[in-house]
Amino acid sequence: MSTQLPKKRLVGYADRHSVCAGETIRFKVSSDGIARYRAEIVKLVSGDHHPDGLGFIEKPVETPITGDYVGRHQVLRAGSYGIAAAVEDLDGMESFTIQAMIWPTASGGRHQAIASRWIDASRRGFALLLDDRGALAFEAGDGTRVERVGTNRPLPLRQWTFVAAAYDAGSRTLRLHQDSAASTGWSPTPVTTEAALSVVPWPETGSPLLIAACLERWTNGASVATAHYNGKIDSVRLSDRALTRAEMEAVQRPTGLPSHLRGCWDFSEAMTTDRILDISAWRRDGRLVNLPARAMKGFNWDGSQFDWKVAPEQYGAIHFHDDDLYDAEWETDFELTVPAGLNSGVYAAKLTGEGDTEYIPFVLRPKAGTKSVETLVLLPTASYMAYANERAGLEGGGRLHAFANHLTSFGAGDLWLNDHPEVGGSLYDTHSDGSGVCYSSRLRPIINFRPGITNSWIGSGGGAPWQFNADLALISWLEAKAIPYDVVTDEDLHEGGYPTLSGYRAVLTGSHPEYYSKEMYEALETYLGRGGRLMYLGGNGFYWRIAFHSFLPGVIELRRAEDGIRDWVAEGGEYYHSFTGEYGGMWSRMGRPIAALAGVDMAAQGFDVSSYYRRMPASRDPRAAFIFVGIDDEVIGDFGTVGGGAAGIELDRCDFSNGSPAHALVLAASEGHSDTYFPSPEHINNANPAMDGTQNSDVRADMTFYETSSGGAVFSTGSISWIGSLSFNGCSNNVSKVTENVLRRFLDPTPFPHPLE
Repeated sequence: MSTQLPKKRLVGYADRHSVCAGETIRFKVSSDGIARYRAEIVKLVSGDHHPDGLGFIEKPVETPITGDYVGRHQVLRAGSYGIAAAVEDLDGMESFTIQAMIWPTASGGRHQAIASRWIDASRRGFALLLDDRGALAFEAGDGTRVERVGTNRPLPLRQWTFVAAAYDAGSRTLRLHQDSAASTGWSPTPVTTEAALSVVPWPETGSPLLIAACLERWTNGASVATAHYNGKIDSVRLSDRALTRAEMEAVQRPTGLPSHLRGCWDFSEAMTTDRILDISAWRRDGRLVNLPARAMKGFNWDGSQFDWKVAPEQYGAIHFHDDDLYDAEWETDFELTVPAGLNSGVYAAKLTGEGDTEYIPFVLRPKAGTKSVETLVLLPTASYMAYANERAGLEGGGRLHAFANHLTSFGAGDLWLNDHPEVGGSLYDTHSDGSGVCYSSRLRPIINFRPGITNSWIGSGGGAPWQFNADLALISWLEAKAIPYDVVTDEDLHEGGYPTLSGYRAVLTGSHPEYYSKEMYEALETYLGRGGRLMYLGGNGFYWRIAFHSFLPGVIELRRAEDGIRDWVAEGGEYYHSFTGEYGGMWSRMGRPIAALAGVDMAAQGFDVSSYYRRMPASRDPRAAFIFVGIDDEVIGDFGTVGGGAAGIELDRCDFSNGSPAHALVLAASEGHSDTYFPSPEHINNANPAMDGTQNSDVRADMTFYETSSGGAVFSTGSISWIGSLSFNGCSNNVSKVTENVLRRFLDPTPFPHPLE
């Protein structure tokens, strides 16, 4: 007997996550052998396939895009590089020197271009590169013949090395330099290789200079790159004659700009943009493709400064990767101008063809100034972007099985990701060279941002709803309770600030609002300061500080600095965001303790089974009476679609020593967690054998309530799996009842009296 594994053949994405009536959203689709597919718009209510959930619920929406479309394959072109347009004077340059400081991170198996004016299709030009052994080489072609000269000595990885090629047209002599910049006694000795070239390295007229790649082809100014380099590059210089080694050293850190210098790219300039600036007299500026990592330590970083804004001259490096991807730049297959009359909510373009189905979700938000309901769902799309296409289940192996205490289970989406590494990773993944992924974009297919998708390693058996699919359970619960609601995204909150929340009596989070920008955080603070009511229905919320780019749409940045739950760790000296210059890492280390906002703070995580809450004496406090109306149970949430309970996956607890308001009530606390639940690293000052959930009383979720001084209030569940328990037994259960009691009271305009007044 043979089993045919599922194969995903339709994938797509939209140019935005959020749209309002009258705006246009564009959908980009790629098919693998599907000649025609059908597209329609649906409203998503529930994506739950769990037997204890409400099932998969979608509602067709009649729009002009409904119909059949021709399928086509669209290519994902990963790999970052810099490109500087050439001008006529470069085409006439016969002798030249190209040089740089490089910090390679991967070698062997293929060529990696450092700087080039080379086009594979025509076999013309030149490239300074690392060969398939990781040794410095120079390649020249005249359209007929290709010639290579190399040092035959592989460069050390993760060490700075000066590399240069000097070509003298008169003698047709090429000289290569490979000098270690390290000061240790075991540093490689300098290498100089000289050879006569029979091939003239004459680039195609008008062809650009590429950094960290070379051109596969170049047509009418459109470039397709290849031979991507992995590692850092600093101080790229181009001169119009063959320099001596001393002259090369002089222009590496120039005090002036000699006339022979035709390009002097300073990557410490325009740091928050995608531009690379040429500070020579020629001003041959360029741009970066696919967002390589900036604000990286340069070859001259001395450890005296950790903020690139204070010493930008020490942060002149860019880290390029062969698997960077910012914008897939697919062509649009169909677009929707959103008609008036649709309610705010979560929608999707649904694609079907030859047995395969794809959803491309988006949020229909209310137009500014037109909100007509009092409940707002704040969909944590920054977290969806942070986890976009995460591969822990694919790459974790036995370590992940031990970590989650169960085997992983894969679906068609996981297999598609395994076949398509070029789609880019999540902020939990590492690049092919082992460095952490610090940027994540939505302008590409995101396979786990889909209804019905369950994470391969979350929850018992890997079958628990997670992230977007888990948050749809909140939407289905609101629909079941006939409570009108609007929906906005994290990106809407970042761009719109407090006015995005203003006017709503109650704001509800999703299950895992982990990633927050400064603008998002301050918008919530302002909302609460002006009497708003927040229902934090998740765990591990408001944990990491992120930055959105100032003008490039749909991309976030994270620096995993110093502490916290980290699948990779930023290098020392690289803790500040390149997008904004803000310090990265955990919000709780920046004078913004999570507990002061939500009443609870990240406590622990575990990924096998979830548990339940037991009511605490404070649940009988008259201030909390409204929360438990109609509930006599002592145990809350010993059921659910996420690990079998309402308290699980990641847990937050009340911590009065770490910012929880002194008058906060701990209404219920979870118990009975397994020995695979452990405190988050910031709470471990010294490891000990009694840290796990069976022995550590701090491994728990606290259901918490407190009033603000402006008549508002905050209710927190402190658990990712809470929302997964709402729909149990057709939404007739004590988790649902608690949530409804809180929301009904939060919608009541009567101010909450402050107990300390």
